[in-house]
Amino acid sequence: MDKAFIKGLRLIEELAHSDQPRGITDLANTLELTKSNVHRLLATLISQGYVRQVPPQSHYALTTRIWELGSHVIRRMDLTQIARPAMIRLAEQTGETVHLSVLDGSDVVYLDKIESAHHIRAHTSVGSRAPAYTVATGKAMLAQMPDDYIDRFEGRMERYTDTTRTSIAELREDIRLTREQGHAMVPEGEWREGIAACACAILNRTGDLAGAIGMSGPDLRIKRKQLKEIAPLVMDAARAISTALGYAPRG
Repeated sequence: MDKAFIKGLRLIEELAHSDQPRGITDLANTLELTKSNVHRLLATLISQGYVRQVPPQSHYALTTRIWELGSHVIRRMDLTQIARPAMIRLAEQTGETVHLSVLDGSDVVYLDKIESAHHIRAHTSVGSRAPAYTVATGKAMLAQMPDDYIDRFEGRMERYTDTTRTSIAELREDIRLTREQGHAMVPEGEWREGIAACACAILNRTGDLAGAIGMSGPDLRIKRKQLKEIAPLVMDAARAISTALGYAPRG
């Protein structure tokens, strides 16, 4: 094992977690290295474009080089691959079916799912579509879009169940609640009878919509109160995927 290389990686990680540029003495104390050792490592990282010196004091910070390398890796990774660990965890936590969806015009498209072990469960197929205004993942994603995006549903809101929203006003109220709460809930199936669901949007490194993760199951088993208890788990899963995609909330 190359000890110098390990020290360099530790130094990069320390700078990455620092909100402000760091001095040599500070870094040496934190990493338990000598100041001369830290100075040599910084000089090497500067020469390779990973670290910059911040005037007027001798402080140091990372450049965007690390971010650029990470961006190349993320671009090569498929959303389903990145989301899978969080989906598995959410499925284990809830015992219900978990979906990964993307928005395609007025529809959601199911990219991936983990089936519930229950005999009675929510049934969907990977690659299938659903009207975005009728399902939790759709509403979660619509809440991330500009207000005028909703106009496309005008005159096209077909009723599928007794609880399907059929007016723009009803849909806008659902979107308002979703934005306020940070997640979308459909306690009684609007696309398919008897399905309750909760979903949250996934954001990419630029803060734009990447997709949504949702949990669904029979409303006979999942009551409104349980949906509210499950919502934080769904939001945690969405945050984990967003973070893996490079998203960092401002503030």
